[in-house]
Amino acid sequence: MSIWKYEISLEALNNSLKDTLCEHLGMVVTEIHDDGLTGTMPVDSRTVQPMRLLHGGASVAFAESLGSMAANIAAGKGNYCVGLEINANHVRSARSGLVTGRAKAIHIGRSTQVWDIQIHDEQDKLLCVSRLTMAVKSIGK
Repeated sequence: MSIWKYEISLEALNNSLKDTLCEHLGMVVTEIHDDGLTGTMPVDSRTVQPMRLLHGGASVAFAESLGSMAANIAAGKGNYCVGLEINANHVRSARSGLVTGRAKAIHIGRSTQVWDIQIHDEQDKLLCVSRLTMAVKSIGK
């Protein structure tokens, strides 16, 4: 059973990334699942730290972006979501390639949502585990 309150296309999601941090970091949404979203982000000069490893902040920005997009679709028309808290455990580094993130709903409530986001490298090795809590707000309030 799908968590989505309305249909949205990959094209529409990716168009919403134009002129944002997401576009600057090279993020792309690649799949819409019944319970979340998947996307990719390159490990390149935009996303590495001085040691040339994937920057933890880039991983967190990627996790929050995927979770936030998913949360807003799951909140439905007339509502929007804003971040309350995010945490991340960086368990492995990456120096190059493309990382894949998967945001999966843990809890979809009337006033809060909780999302699990896992980021893997091209060998499917876990790089980062993040949990994102979102507040659900009504437009006009």
